[in-house]
Amino acid sequence: MTGAAIAGMHVTFPGQMSQEEVWDGYFRRHYDGPRRGLAKRIFANSGVVTRHGAVNPLIEDASSWSTAKRMQRYLTEALPLGKDAVAGALNAAGLRPDEIGLFVVCSCTGYATPGLDILLARDLGMANDVQRLFIGHMGCYAALPGLGAASDFVVSRGRPAVLLCLELTSLHVQPRSDDPQQIVAHALFSDAAAAVVLVPGGAGDAVSDIAAVTDTATADLMTWDVTDLGFRMGLSPKVPDVLSVYVADLVGRLLAPRGLTLRDVDGWAVHPGGPRILDVVRDRLALPETALAESRGTLAAHGNCSSPTVLLILDALRRRAAGPPRTTVALAFGPGLTLYGVLLQAR
Repeated sequence: MTGAAIAGMHVTFPGQMSQEEVWDGYFRRHYDGPRRGLAKRIFANSGVVTRHGAVNPLIEDASSWSTAKRMQRYLTEALPLGKDAVAGALNAAGLRPDEIGLFVVCSCTGYATPGLDILLARDLGMANDVQRLFIGHMGCYAALPGLGAASDFVVSRGRPAVLLCLELTSLHVQPRSDDPQQIVAHALFSDAAAAVVLVPGGAGDAVSDIAAVTDTATADLMTWDVTDLGFRMGLSPKVPDVLSVYVADLVGRLLAPRGLTLRDVDGWAVHPGGPRILDVVRDRLALPETALAESRGTLAAHGNCSSPTVLLILDALRRRAAGPPRTTVALAFGPGLTLYGVLLQAR
């Protein structure tokens, strides 16, 4: 897979909060009971320092909201965030909205019809014959198959494409529960929007290959259930152990066909599903801790933002003081259990 390169990228966030103030001002009371000590430790050890929320729990308690109310709020908050992200990426690429041939939108935290793809294409001034693809419920890894679909379109049609990943997990705060999986989800997840423009030819990080693997025998370890009170996350502590079985082979399938080894990779964009997942990837691939600096830094500054997160890390790699990498491997994980990897090579 050659020919499609990243020509522009832009990330945007709703309001920022510190992890400490969110714990002290809301979740400390939310977990008032025998699990408070455990919850406090989970929040403190999450790797998150600051986070973002379209719904700030210090101001609004969404835990009792109906799913209908959460979906209404999703559209209100998502449209301006998505418009800012896509407009910024187009500006960085030097393209007009009406030059885009395919608009891909990834989101699993809200639904509406007409959807974000239609409403944002309208508001941004994309052409009425723009093709659209909406990817939902792939969760944290959705950006990478989205990138693959956009890249395939660019290569086959010779026209630019835009990928937008937008998640508002703050809408899905759950009612008080002693379930440790809910505590982990509340400690990690955050809101963001990130957009990427892909063009045929030209300079930039080219999408060289994509690989995936799904272990359906472990599908119940990560879930995202629609309930009457929003979407409920299931996140087993066994997830890192499953990822450790597959990640080395997946990366090898990306590198070996091009005669590359791990030493040739100077950029790692590893989705920080949590600190332990980063530890497992580091140890399984025998990477130096410095290789995960941008992944850990993104987790600390922004939390786990689901599908936009791997794009946030790619953005951080492009901006690093030592200069952007020449060869990047992006890895993301989600329901299935599914691992996705993308190889990017600068040209």
